[in-house]
Parts: sequence; structure tokens; C-alpha cells
Amino acid sequence: MEDNVLSHSDPTTGLPVGPRAARMTSTLAQEQGQPSSEVLLTTILASLEDDKAEEIVQIDLRGRSDMGDYMVICSGRSSRQVSAISEKLVDKLKHDFGRLSKIEGKEAGDWVLIDTGDVIVHIFRPEVRDFYQLEKMWLPGATHRLQAD
Repeated sequence: MEDNVLSHSDPTTGLPVGPRAARMTSTLAQEQGQPSSEVLLTTILASLEDDKAEEIVQIDLRGRSDMGDYMVICSGRSSRQVSAISEKLVDKLKHDFGRLSKIEGKEAGDWVLIDTGDVIVHIFRPEVRDFYQLEKMWLPGATHRLQAD
């Protein structure tokens, strides 16, 4: 029986959207020659920095959520840049690791979600990121840190 755990909810309707990419334990990943979640995270962060993503935040989800080991949230300056960053990231993961990622929202370019299985990446336009404030939900004490900057 196939496990179709849903990746997230549609922000407009609140309904669940799409099956999640399969997650692997570090041991299983090593046995199958796949990268660990830490290697994926490092590659993702480097790709985002290379493509001039802004305000990159990484959140450790291990022990806090079953949806992934890490979450990365960043911004692009425009819809076009958000779409380009996401497309390049998905291509890089496919080329470097043979990793097929689930991607949603690329056409609109306001909020793109990329589910690699171990790392969930959110790429926002700044206004949309400010509206949803995902950091506040996932970072303990994030309100205080964000206001202090």
C-alpha cells in the first residue's frame, strides 16, 4: 500500500495538496548512495546563495515534525526571480543527486514550495513572506529575533 502523506495545504482553500516526496533515514540514504539531509541542505543553501536569494533562514525540524529534517525559507526580489531560483534549485538537485523534487507555485512566482523529501524549501516574494510569516510558526522566539535585527 502506497503512503500518500500530503506535503502541505493550499493557502487559498486550506485543502491538502499533493503527495510528499519519499523521505529516507541517513542510514538508508547511505546504503542507497543517496545524500544525507545535511548534504542536501548544504547544496540547497549554496544554490540559493549563488542565485542571490535574500534573507535565507534554515530551520531544524528533526524531532519536531515528520515532514522533513530541515526547512529553508528565503525571498526573491520579484516573481521572475522566485521562479528562476526554484527552477535552478530543482534542476541542480536532479543533476547532482538524481533527486526528483515536488514543486508547486512556480508559475505564479509568489510562493514556491519545493519538497525534496528531507528538506522543504519555501521561496517567497517579500510581501508574501511578510504576510504568511512562516518563521514565526517554526522558530522558537523568532518574533524577538526578527524585530531585533
